[in-house]
Amino acid sequence: MSSASKRKNLNKMEVDEKDDESSSSDEDLDGINPDAYTGNEEVQIDFEGRTPVDPDTQGISQLLQRLFLRAHINCNQMADLIIAQNNVGSVICQVDDDEIESETDDMVEEGTVFGITSVLNLSAKKDQPSVSQLRTYLLDRAKSHAPEPVLEQLSNLLDIEEPPHLGFLINERFINIPAQICVPLFENLKMEIDFAKTKKMKFNFGILLLLVKFYRKEAKKGQPAEDNYTNAEDELLSERAKFSFEWSVASECDSGMAGNWLEGDAVMTPYRKLLALDAKQFPQLIKDIKGYINNE
Repeated sequence: MSSASKRKNLNKMEVDEKDDESSSSDEDLDGINPDAYTGNEEVQIDFEGRTPVDPDTQGISQLLQRLFLRAHINCNQMADLIIAQNNVGSVICQVDDDEIESETDDMVEEGTVFGITSVLNLSAKKDQPSVSQLRTYLLDRAKSHAPEPVLEQLSNLLDIEEPPHLGFLINERFINIPAQICVPLFENLKMEIDFAKTKKMKFNFGILLLLVKFYRKEAKKGQPAEDNYTNAEDELLSERAKFSFEWSVASECDSGMAGNWLEGDAVMTPYRKLLALDAKQFPQLIKDIKGYINNE
């Protein structure tokens, strides 16, 4: 089977109808509280994971833009790099079956990319424009927000030239797609990385960096601050990171965090956190994520 038609099995998932409409726009989702929706209508969608192909460039780029916000990173070029990694990585798409009339046909544009799970080699591809921009972005944020020992560790990782290399793990998807979907995506990615290494491709990683999104309800009236991760699995990964640092992106959002709130909600501030994960522990992390999500 060719890479363009390669499909990966995923379970049927439920998404919020309102989420489909908002997420398919170009507006940044950091201006939206993921718990703010008051409607209870659910829509059944069959998802499939498949290898990214050229028509997915714009959809992947939009997901990356929501992660990086106003950072000077060429997301289109990064999307092209992800697609060029033949058979490594997956996009989440709606199952395309012309014989079945879907209840979402009028809601979701054909070819919509609902998520992307992949990895980029920050060492071997450091001369690629988007990777160079990403490396600069992460280092600049570390200089401004990370403790000195963390800045030193990140700087040393970015200086690596020989394998095992430094990888950048990408795990982005629409809000309200259930977290269970990440398990088969991570499992597929692990198998694809292992296969690529047998072919002497440059996927031998020592550390995987992962940039995650979360919202913080600031401490108030004696109550501690409360963090809410956009992807549920990121909370566990944050706990298992070798090191991490975080920063607020409130000033980079197109809209403030004060829109469609449930009654009694406090304003939540959008953050980014960079995690450093031990690549050797990735298989165990996948198992732990599965148990963690199932117990939620």
